[in-house]
Amino acid sequence: MLKIDKVLSAPHGIAAVLVRRAPKLVLPFGERSKSRLRAVLDNGDEAALFLPRGTVLRGGDLLIAEDGSFVEVQAAAERVLEVRAADQHGLMRAAYHLGNRHTPVEVGRDYLRLEFDPVLADMLARLRVQAVQIDAPFEPEAGAYGGGHKHGHDATFAEDYAAAQAVFHEHHGHDHDHDHGHSHSHSHSHDHDHDHDHDHDHDHEHDVKGHVHGPGCGHKH
Repeated sequence: MLKIDKVLSAPHGIAAVLVRRAPKLVLPFGERSKSRLRAVLDNGDEAALFLPRGTVLRGGDLLIAEDGSFVEVQAAAERVLEVRAADQHGLMRAAYHLGNRHTPVEVGRDYLRLEFDPVLADMLARLRVQAVQIDAPFEPEAGAYGGGHKHGHDATFAEDYAAAQAVFHEHHGHDHDHDHGHSHSHSHSHDHDHDHDHDHDHDHEHDVKGHVHGPGCGHKH
């Protein structure tokens, strides 16, 4: 089995003749979003991918196996909705409403593509744009808020999710420290109150004892 742990994003500068000779890894977008994957190349060989977490492969990327051989990534045709409109305004409205639903969208010069979804197809029909089901490669936009990636892509949906998780854990850790400090302060206050009550009770017992047994207290018994 071919083990792959490196990727060169397109354009990678490798000689075209070497790329043409390389076996192909043809995958739909969902599979190209996995950093751990077992797959079969177009020449029948099996490959195991161990890529950096958050990696999303794009058509044209070049994989490097442990033995130094190349594998070219190709985006498989899959069922998508291709959206077109009579004017740019209609297409912009469609893009806005799809983005409002956090839908991965491929943005072309005069079209949008998204994974087929009958609910979204109905929404697009209500927006009076044309949404046609076709089989085509799907390359949705990369995320706009992630950091740079080791293999060269600007950002990906998977990266955005990982970044959000990191922020959550960082915030959770901060809250934990805050709670710890609060608990410590509470315990300190509790000990202080306990000492105060103890001293007060002790003084009270001393006064009562003096009142009952003290000679010449001045009270009638």
